[in-house]
Amino acid sequence: MNVTHIPTTPDDSAAVMAEMRTLQSRPPVLPADADLTPVLSHTGGIPGAWVGAPRRPAGQAVIEMGVTIYVHGGGFEYKNPHLEQVMAYRLSQATGRPVLAVDYRLAPAHPYPAALDDVVAAYRSLLDQDVPASRIILAGESAGGTLLLSALLVLKQAGDPLPAAALAISPQTDLTLSSPSIDANDGQDFVNRAVLDHVRTQYLAGVRPDRAPQSPLHGELRGLPPILLAVGSKEVMLDDARRFAEAVSAAGGDVRLDIYDGMPHAFHATVLLPTPLSIATTLLRRIAAWINQAPVAQDRT
Repeated sequence: MNVTHIPTTPDDSAAVMAEMRTLQSRPPVLPADADLTPVLSHTGGIPGAWVGAPRRPAGQAVIEMGVTIYVHGGGFEYKNPHLEQVMAYRLSQATGRPVLAVDYRLAPAHPYPAALDDVVAAYRSLLDQDVPASRIILAGESAGGTLLLSALLVLKQAGDPLPAAALAISPQTDLTLSSPSIDANDGQDFVNRAVLDHVRTQYLAGVRPDRAPQSPLHGELRGLPPILLAVGSKEVMLDDARRFAEAVSAAGGDVRLDIYDGMPHAFHATVLLPTPLSIATTLLRRIAAWINQAPVAQDRT
């Protein structure tokens, strides 16, 4: 398992906390050069938005380059389409692909497995339109990170071709809430055990938390594509990411864990700023470098 601690300063941490508190009251602006033209004709019946950074390829070249599927966070029950568009734009820059932001169904009106089914359906719609699995990347944060890791298990179990890679930022991988950091980091994060318990109750609606795919940590993790996990050291879900990385590594998988020192949950949201903070640019740069490395760029057999 490849673990990297990304150093930060107290000023970095203070700046991130301050900017995150103002994101809702001062929404970021989608860059004027964002391309919102749909790349493919359908998304498996699942609502979604196409977002691309400039100079993306067109026509058959899009299929050859591939697509990034973005699964937003929000505790399985919230969405913010505007913020998600800007995040999709940043992911398009980092991954070099147009992004499909999946508008999955939300709890509590649509509890598990509705959101997971939507992510799987959107992925399969790309395969149906001749996008090679080896050219698809799954990316998401928080609850979206959980959903994409769950989707990998569903796809593997069903025998579907798996994507080239998966990027999960601050995912919750064990809905039993057993990770030590939930209590050890209490008071240092925006999230706490009470929040996680609410999220679990709304999402699972009585389904057992100690089973996969709803809790990816409890699944059969052998044979997954390369996975990059990014998490802040002050997050209550730090150990969810760490334990999942350890389990994937023990199963023989290719996994990298980036721990951003001093950062809280959802610190990555600072990439939404017109001028991203240094920690945000570091995150985007590391994602881009990981995507472009040989194990991710090569076709999977």
